[in-house]
Amino acid sequence: MTEAALLHSTGGHVLTLTLNRPESLNALTPGQRDEIIRLLSQASATAEVRAVLITGTGRGFCAGADLRGTGTTGARVPGDVARTLRTGAQRLIAAVLDCEKPVIAAVNGTAAGLGAHLAFACDLVLAAASARFLEVFVRRGLVPDGGGAYLLPRLIGPQRAKELMFFGDALTATDAERLGLVNRVVPDDGLETTARAWAERLAAGPTRALALTKQLVNASLDTDRATAFAAEAAAQEINMTTKDARDGVRSFVERRDAEFRGR
Repeated sequence: MTEAALLHSTGGHVLTLTLNRPESLNALTPGQRDEIIRLLSQASATAEVRAVLITGTGRGFCAGADLRGTGTTGARVPGDVARTLRTGAQRLIAAVLDCEKPVIAAVNGTAAGLGAHLAFACDLVLAAASARFLEVFVRRGLVPDGGGAYLLPRLIGPQRAKELMFFGDALTATDAERLGLVNRVVPDDGLETTARAWAERLAAGPTRALALTKQLVNASLDTDRATAFAAEAAAQEINMTTKDARDGVRSFVERRDAEFRGR
């Protein structure tokens, strides 16, 4: 991976990750993938970072995994494919889901395969009007990977998920918003401004409360009511030890706006 293939910067408490291989519609190399995982893990442990924004340059958000040089036609040891997925694409999606800071995807163009799943794993998804989403796997005779069969049914239900995965038709940004895969569609020239505004708003929020909220919502999809209620109570107990929560309660009593510090 060249240094410029993944741009990252921190400003206003927002870590911005920009895929920067426009000539390949930002198809992900193993090096880029591993660097994103590292940076997301680092963001969780860095107080200065309070929100994460993922986007791309050029006409593509991410065209999926870059399969060139992966040896897909050579001899394999049994288990190689599963092992590659576990340590690669699945680890990337887990890194987004497990990041302790809210993650926004600003989808500037085509999001296909793993690229679409990278966007869908984010907490909030903004899409440029020209963006499109594509479950490309069936076109290559492949099973969806990168957490697709886990994410899509939870977002839009099993029938809609199967329709997208069985046919592999491109989904416009407007249709993705209608289905609930995208929070908002914005004009192409307004994507960066809107995404930055959303990220900065999250970065000014109660960081630990947002982390616990994310954890509760994600876990609720795989648990029963009693477990979800117990987790909620425990999360609120933990959150009340934070300075932000204490100031938030005081601000209500004192009739003023809270000033959250991410602590």
